[in-house]
Amino acid sequence: MSRLLTGIQVAEKVGQRFPGAAVEANDQWLAVAPEQLVAVATFLRDDPELDFRYLIGVCGVDRLDHFEVVYHLQSLSRNHVAILKTRAMDHRDPQMPSLVPVWQGAQLQEREVYDLMGIRFQGHPDLRRVFLWDGFPGYPLRKDWLGMPGGRHAGLGKFPTED
Repeated sequence: MSRLLTGIQVAEKVGQRFPGAAVEANDQWLAVAPEQLVAVATFLRDDPELDFRYLIGVCGVDRLDHFEVVYHLQSLSRNHVAILKTRAMDHRDPQMPSLVPVWQGAQLQEREVYDLMGIRFQGHPDLRRVFLWDGFPGYPLRKDWLGMPGGRHAGLGKFPTED
């Protein structure tokens, strides 16, 4: 079983190379500014002590006022994992740099996040929908998707936990 490197441990290592790049860190994850994302990800991949050569997964999180993109990383040679986050503060038009140049495995996963959440990955070589068709109205994993264009509503009228 792989061991989790805490966000604090990864932040210390990143901070030595990129002072101020870590926006927030805790026992679970490290968050970096989007403008530092590609440089930090490249460092995490190429540093021999970290050796995060494998991108396990990419997902988007809708926080209502901003989006987070979460990257789960693994080093097979070091047998450890880490979680890297970044935030897109513009909820109407979320954008961030693509990590396809760092991990080729990000290509399909970033397309999925774009298709379902609407986060645009700048520099992605083929950013288009993967599940839904061109012209599909909206992004179904966004929390505000229940109110679609044209007054149409999909699924439930409210989230199950809402009063």
